[in-house]
Amino acid sequence: TITIKNENDIKKMRIAGQLASEVLDFITPFVKPEITTEEIDRLCHNFMVEEQKTIPAPLNYAPPGHTPYPKSLCTSVNNQICHGIPGPKILKKGDIVNIDITVIKDGYHGDTSKMFMVGKAQPHAQRLVDITQECLYRGIAEVKPGARLGDIGHAIQVHAEGNHYSVVREYCGHGIGKVFHEDPQVLHYGQPNTGMSLQEGMCFTIEPMINLGTYKTKLSKTDGWTVETADGRLSAQWEHTILVTQDGFEVLTKRSEESF
Repeated sequence: TITIKNENDIKKMRIAGQLASEVLDFITPFVKPEITTEEIDRLCHNFMVEEQKTIPAPLNYAPPGHTPYPKSLCTSVNNQICHGIPGPKILKKGDIVNIDITVIKDGYHGDTSKMFMVGKAQPHAQRLVDITQECLYRGIAEVKPGARLGDIGHAIQVHAEGNHYSVVREYCGHGIGKVFHEDPQVLHYGQPNTGMSLQEGMCFTIEPMINLGTYKTKLSKTDGWTVETADGRLSAQWEHTILVTQDGFEVLTKRSEESF
């Protein structure tokens, strides 16, 4: 069931989206060599709860078949694709890390993620991060009433594979609003002019996960959450929450350095 957002929903989704992007702006100066992912989580948790008065959506989130997620955000480092649990891991120069933030404000979710280079990244890592961001932007550019979900996935897949990367299949974008994950599922691969037709008021995330090697994944047996590349090579991800408008799209989690 797709929930079409009304004016009041959209107003609150804008607020939640901007608050989520603010958390990424807040943490940016702290992401440098020697910080632990646990410290990143602590800093962001305190900022969300004490400064923003938001609720960190991942904390204790427990979909069917999962133990409750124990932290307030996800930190996925190097070969980790998504859902990396913050812990004692010390970030070192040359690491790449995705920080994935979801806040709840007045019952509405804002969901976004960004790649960070710890110190200076290796050229191959920097290129993967840059192309993945371009994949996100190409997917977003397809959004308008009457377009199809397959158009979004196709634009992302063509750009990723055209640069000799692969697109993760098992994890995808999702509808969002009062519920963290709702319909539709937004695949990051596919054929144009296939899938559900977009309509004004739909709200969903686009969050391509692009791998340096194979698209195949493996789930950590240790924590049951962290998803890694099957071949141990690097992965990158960027995410925004998107609203379908009357004549196109609005990026609800747009950051200050971005222009759409």
